[in-house]
Amino acid sequence: MRKIITALAFACIALSAGAETIEQRAAPCLACHGERGQSGTENTPSLGAQQAPYALIQLFMFREKLRSFEPMNEMAKTLSDDDLRIFSDFIAGLPKPAPPADTGEPARMRVGQALAQQHRCNSCHNADFSGKENVPRIANQREDYLARTLAEYKDNSRRGYDGSMADVMGPVTKEQIADLAYYIARVR
Repeated sequence: MRKIITALAFACIALSAGAETIEQRAAPCLACHGERGQSGTENTPSLGAQQAPYALIQLFMFREKLRSFEPMNEMAKTLSDDDLRIFSDFIAGLPKPAPPADTGEPARMRVGQALAQQHRCNSCHNADFSGKENVPRIANQREDYLARTLAEYKDNSRRGYDGSMADVMGPVTKEQIADLAYYIARVR
């Protein structure tokens, strides 16, 4: 699977090199992250309406290999600082991801909401989880991606540009991670 993703990344780089508009250049991004920024690919985040400063930081981290995921490192390695800004602004302009069709099991939604309040997710990420500045939009993000990312912050295999998420995730259990991801993915 990783070889297929890497091959796709190389093909996308070649296709985007001669492209002129941001829409043409972003086509390889949307091939994985979903048309109009709503991912349909397992464990691949939706990018729609992501905060431009957050997207800029993530693209920079991929380019500089401060965040390691080979396909993204390959895609970002040739991007200039201006390219990073153009892509992050483009991402911010995509429509926000729609919540899943199912509104969620009410009891589990209450548990997830209580956990989000207890751990103050709605403080840094805003009450509606839309994010702000360098804090990502997490509302209606893919549940599998949220669960994996929260688990990686907890076990410290994913490092942010500061230690905030590792500190927040310290007391959160695996079961609670699943409930948080379930809830945040379905926020209305």
